[in-house]
Amino acid sequence: MADRRGGNWKRHISEQLRMRDRVQRQAFEEIISQYNRLLEKSDMQAVLSERYQSDGPRGAQLSAVDGGMRGDIQQEMSQMRIKHQEELTELHKKRGELAQNVIELNSQIQLKDKEIQRNEAKISEYHTQIATLEGDSQKLNTFLQDLERANQMLKDEYDALQITFSALEEKLRRTTEDNQELVSRWMAEKAQEANRLNAENEKDCRKRQAKLQKELADAAKEPLPLDPDDDIEVLAEDGGKRPGEASSPSRSLSRTPSKRISQVPPGGLLDSIGNIFGRRPGNSLSTSPENTEAPMGGVEVRVPSTALHVFEAHDGEVNAVRFSPGSRLLATGGMDRRVKLWEVVSGRCEPKGALTGSNAGITSIEFDSAGSYLLAASNDFASRIWTVDDFRLRHTLTGHSGKVLAARFLLDNTRIVSGSYDRTLKLWDLRSKVCMKTVFAGSSCNDIVCTEQCVMSGHFDKKVRFWDIRAESIVRELELQGRVTSLDLSQERTELLTCSRDDLLKIIDLRTNTVRHTFSAPGFKCGADWTRVCFSPDGNYVVGGSADGGVYVWNVLTGKLDRLLDKHHSSAINAVSWSPSGAFVLSVEKGSKAVLWSDL
Repeated sequence: MADRRGGNWKRHISEQLRMRDRVQRQAFEEIISQYNRLLEKSDMQAVLSERYQSDGPRGAQLSAVDGGMRGDIQQEMSQMRIKHQEELTELHKKRGELAQNVIELNSQIQLKDKEIQRNEAKISEYHTQIATLEGDSQKLNTFLQDLERANQMLKDEYDALQITFSALEEKLRRTTEDNQELVSRWMAEKAQEANRLNAENEKDCRKRQAKLQKELADAAKEPLPLDPDDDIEVLAEDGGKRPGEASSPSRSLSRTPSKRISQVPPGGLLDSIGNIFGRRPGNSLSTSPENTEAPMGGVEVRVPSTALHVFEAHDGEVNAVRFSPGSRLLATGGMDRRVKLWEVVSGRCEPKGALTGSNAGITSIEFDSAGSYLLAASNDFASRIWTVDDFRLRHTLTGHSGKVLAARFLLDNTRIVSGSYDRTLKLWDLRSKVCMKTVFAGSSCNDIVCTEQCVMSGHFDKKVRFWDIRAESIVRELELQGRVTSLDLSQERTELLTCSRDDLLKIIDLRTNTVRHTFSAPGFKCGADWTRVCFSPDGNYVVGGSADGGVYVWNVLTGKLDRLLDKHHSSAINAVSWSPSGAFVLSVEKGSKAVLWSDL
């Protein structure tokens, strides 16, 4: 294709040159012919002149004879010579003009040749660009075809997904309707069962009351014995009985109290009624062993100084730890998806059992106020509740669209609050097992603490938010200098302990909303966004774990570091917990170890 185009422009230039030659030759053809004739005449004149000169002597001889004729010829020749000289001068002049024209034309030809060379260079460059553009065009056409095929494939997949989505949406709608119907039926059955149990309870109570009244009436018919020394007049209520027929004092005294105790229904019946209405076993008449061991009144807190027990708590990272209200039982949660229960016996943590059911790592742990239930948040977007006595999974609360990083019981133990990576907080009712409220916080929630009507949440955007449960609104906000990783309330619930990624612990006075103390120490560094710290039971100390594996204990009254426990941990500490009795502190790390500390 390039050779054919090269031949075309050469042929075009050749034709243009021939045309220019024809045009210019026609203009000067007549002048050139006349110039040639003049040259011929000049040559002939030169020949004649030489001939006349050679014939000079003989001409002199013949001058007399041919005098008249020669004069005429010479005159004619002189005229012709003058004329020829004029023509020759004119021709020389025209020749100079033509030579000048030829020079100008040569210069123009040279300019044209240079222009032609430049044009040829441009043409070759254009041919190269054309070839490159044609290659690019082919590549773009191929890419466009690939894009069209991919677009068609994506369109087909989108259509298929749209059909699947429509089918799943319809299935979800039907499942939701079925779920609502099942919940309605279940609630109706619960109500019927509650009514039946209430009726049986009332019937049983009436029977016991009737029996008690009968026994009391029988006992009243028997007169009490009288001491002869007493000056008391006995009046018989029944004429058919004599005063001497009364039973013994021991019999009457032992029978009456036994009937009063029988008025209290059995514990198992009350527990079953409580379960029907969602009441906690801790709220019933039967109490757990941990609850009986909870410290009452003042607590003697001992600052830990010795590692009593170092043990492997989980298969992998340990994220959370919490003591039960009774202090002897504690729970740990790890990335192995288990919550493990441990009992403190003689300064050692003995395994008691494991709570299973979570599909991802555990992030937060809390006991209810009675120690009967355990609440755990998980990375599988859910929170779960187990009973501590039988290790059974009771509730699974799903609804978050991100990892649940914290979950806490409210003080009534019938509601919980959960905070998630999806930037929402949810309030759950355990009696109906549904989400009552969802509040958008605007930032990932890392930890939560609760009072009776207020929820305090720590967030990734460095803010602590205070929520009114009744109004679903933010009461106030407090901004720290780093991402908030942990929150803890003092025993009186008047002070809030915070930990943030700027490696500072702060105590906030909730009555004045001001920072009361700030704690730091050389070497202390917050190792993760979920590093947990806590108060001591009496509120006089705070404890936290560092990224270097050290446990730091600060004195709240002096604001100074009281003790550093920097052994036994080989990786960053994720969480610490101080037992309610004040005798033990347990720390867990990113490795698999846990350490029980005390001053014993």
